[in-house]
This record gives sequence, C-alpha cells and structure tokens, in this order.
Amino acid sequence: MRRPMTSKERVLTALARQEPDRVPINYSANPGIDQRLKAALGLEAHDWQGLYDRLGVDFRGVGAPYTGPRLHAEKPARMVDPLWGWVTRYVEHDSGSYWDYCDFPLSTADEDTVARWPLPSPDDFDYTAVRPACQSHGAYAVHVGGAGLGCIMNTAGFLRGMEQVFVDLATDDPAGLLLVDRMLAVQLEKTRREIEAAQGAVDFVWMGEDLGTQRGPLISMETFQRHIKPRHRPFFELARAYDLPVVLHTCGSSSWTYDDYIELGLTAADTLQPEAFQMSPEYLKDRFGDRLAFHGCISTAGAVAYGTVDDVVADCRRTLAIMMPGGGYCFAPTHSLQDNSPTENVLAMYDIARTEGRY
Repeated sequence: MRRPMTSKERVLTALARQEPDRVPINYSANPGIDQRLKAALGLEAHDWQGLYDRLGVDFRGVGAPYTGPRLHAEKPARMVDPLWGWVTRYVEHDSGSYWDYCDFPLSTADEDTVARWPLPSPDDFDYTAVRPACQSHGAYAVHVGGAGLGCIMNTAGFLRGMEQVFVDLATDDPAGLLLVDRMLAVQLEKTRREIEAAQGAVDFVWMGEDLGTQRGPLISMETFQRHIKPRHRPFFELARAYDLPVVLHTCGSSSWTYDDYIELGLTAADTLQPEAFQMSPEYLKDRFGDRLAFHGCISTAGAVAYGTVDDVVADCRRTLAIMMPGGGYCFAPTHSLQDNSPTENVLAMYDIARTEGRY
C-alpha cells in the first residue's frame, strides 16, 4: 500500500508521469447535471466543496476577479459578456438548456473596428485575491487559467463566427489576426500577474485550443505552425519562467499537434475524446506515454450519456487499465458532463475512479 497523498501531491506526481497513490480525479458539468448530482448526494445547491469531496476531486482553479467597468452594453433577449462583448442566446432542448453563441458582432469588422473594440485591461483585476484563494485550497492542486486561456479559434469565433476565423487564418486577414493578438495579450499579462501574486502557491497553468473534429484536424499543419504555435509559445515561456507544468485542453482529433506542443514544453494533454481519430487511450498511451501525462478520456458522448451503469463501469475500468500503468493519468470527463447523462451513471463513474483507480 502506498502512503496516502494529498491532492496536490497526487496531481503533481501524475503530471510528472509517475504513479501516485490513486489516479487524480477532476470534474466538470453543465448546471443541470450538477444540480442533480448535488440533490442525489443530499447537498445544497451551492455546496461545491461538499460535491468535490464526495467525488474525490483533486483540482482547484484560482484567478483574479475583474473589478473594472462593464465594457459592453446588455441587449434584450441576449446575454452579453461584459468584458469581451460576445453574445449568447438561451436555447432549450430535450434534456436541458444552454447559452449558445450568436450575432457575432465582429463578423464583418475591419482592422480599425477591431482596434477600437473594447477589451479589458490587465490593470482592472484584483490580484490581491489570488494568494488567499491559493491558501484556502492548500491541500489541492491549484491552477491558473483554464480551457479558454490562450484559445485562438474558439475564442475569436465567439466574436467573428467560426467560418470567418478559418478564413482569417487561411488568408492572414489583418482584422482577424489583430483581434486574436489583442485578446491574447490581455490574457498573457493577466496570467503573469496572477502567477506572481500567488507567490509560489500555483501548481500548474491550464490553457486550451480546440484543434480537431471527430475525424481529423480543423486546420492544416502549415496553418497551425504559422498562426497557432507561435502565439502559444509565450504562454509556455511564461510557465517555464516560473517552473510550472502546462496542461492543454484539446478537443477533437488533436494528437497531430502533440509533437509540436511537446517541443514547446507541454506537460499534459486534456480532453482526449476516445471516439475521435487517433485519440483512443491505446493510441495515446503508446504514442506519447513516455512524454506526456493525460487528463480526460472518459467520454461524455459515450457510456456515461447513453449506456447503463454496467456499461459505465466497464468503460471506466477499461480506460483505467490502459492509462494507469506507469502513472501519468488523471481521470476526468472529456468535456463538461452533459444534461443527458443519467445521475446514476455519473455517480458510478466517480465510484470506479475512487475505488479502482488505486495503485
């Protein structure tokens, strides 16, 4: 029996591609399934700590809250992000609801319009809140950033629309690239100040870029190396300056970029949708297991959503059997758990991680 580890020790051991006492566990869910889980466990609607404790979650995120003015006006029947200005509308579906991006206010914007689009200043965040937040999560693995940090295509797409973003990258459109560079500059400086404010209490940096469909790459390798990789390099350099690991969220078929990201200093790949091309646990472990740690692999479009409890148990056991040997695996859903996931399936998923994810 290995000695029990703290969550912080457990995650850092896995990120170092070594075997901890058990696989680290993480959680992300849509509001609907989140509330159902809390109700099933007898927890209050806002009892995040209680839910995380029951599921065995080892990760915590911190960040500096925004304290500046609202930069973008509200609109009827829409939700407008006050800092960045993207717009969403409320959509109901058979199993729940969500806010979907719409209107795309910069879809036809020229370079001058993009240059004048209000963006938050790194000065307008309260960095004094970061250190106390880290201290309150002292036993856990603490990260700054998240799936949206450094994200180019998705985030620009919220304002330009995805089709226009692909055109921007393919044609070197100056308006689209200016928008990307302005947004990344704010994110990079904010992250730098958050790490500095944490005074050594942050354990890793989390960033993201959705790079693939289920069948293959979203863009060519040439476009990736011309536009995405060089814009991500400063984030990796920032993490390296503070000796921090980097976890990268990569939806869809993304392993085609992993060699390039390893060159930049990537520690762990996140999401790992097993149904996507060259993203199966077997492929990833065999091809990259000696150079990358992994976070994810439990499909939110597979057994958890559409199978029985027995199907979930079998799927999770199979994934653990492939990914656990030698360490370097963090158990997590491939995306936010969706409203169509039966509560009993999600609970079974986390039960298996806690009970059978031990070394």
